[in-house]
Amino acid sequence: MTSSTAFEQAWELGDQVPGWLTVDQAAMLWRAASRLGPGARIVEIGSHQGRSTTVLGLAARSVGATVVAVDPFVEGKLFGGTSTRARLERNVSRAGLADVVRLEAEYSTRLRKRWNERIDLLYIDGKHDYWTYTDDMLWSENLVPDGEILVHDAFSSIGVTSGILAKVLCGNRYVYVDRAGSLARFRLAQPDWADRRRVLAEMPWFLRNVGIKVLLRLRLRPVARFFGHDGEYDPY
Repeated sequence: MTSSTAFEQAWELGDQVPGWLTVDQAAMLWRAASRLGPGARIVEIGSHQGRSTTVLGLAARSVGATVVAVDPFVEGKLFGGTSTRARLERNVSRAGLADVVRLEAEYSTRLRKRWNERIDLLYIDGKHDYWTYTDDMLWSENLVPDGEILVHDAFSSIGVTSGILAKVLCGNRYVYVDRAGSLARFRLAQPDWADRRRVLAEMPWFLRNVGIKVLLRLRLRPVARFFGHDGEYDPY
């Protein structure tokens, strides 16, 4: 089976799970996980119903890796609580990944403080405020040298983008590599000025996304369409 065929089959399963991951973003996750080797560990922060978990899990299985899915399953309309956890577990089982995905039903900020296992790939799609996102980036203290970090809603969420400006643009630990929509890829490395300029180059796209969010909240979808956004949801 070719790599493209394997991804298409994984996405066929993943796309059946509700969520906000696009096919291009799923492909980026798939490639990152497929670059790992036997025994590698992927940590996913924010699993929801398992859309990205399914893609990561199937890629992990193909290389002999595993996935740790971290989600507190907070009760309420936005997150779904125990019903969302049940859907995640059902979707993981349906994909045949019960032996690949390990669920940690806990806040990422709490679990991080007692975490002592090596991480080979880190995927962050948790709470999007500045404080939680920058705390989630601290999981990289357990990341292998030159390891990759993928962040959803980068250059789309004010909280996440603020964290990127503080910790990537103005920091000395992370290098911005590229993105698929709002899914950005970073690497654990010492940045140079060219790396920092790539972060700054995304600011017009970020400002466009913030503007579209404002238009959607003002119920001005026709104006948002003028700027290339044809949908009722925020840019992701």
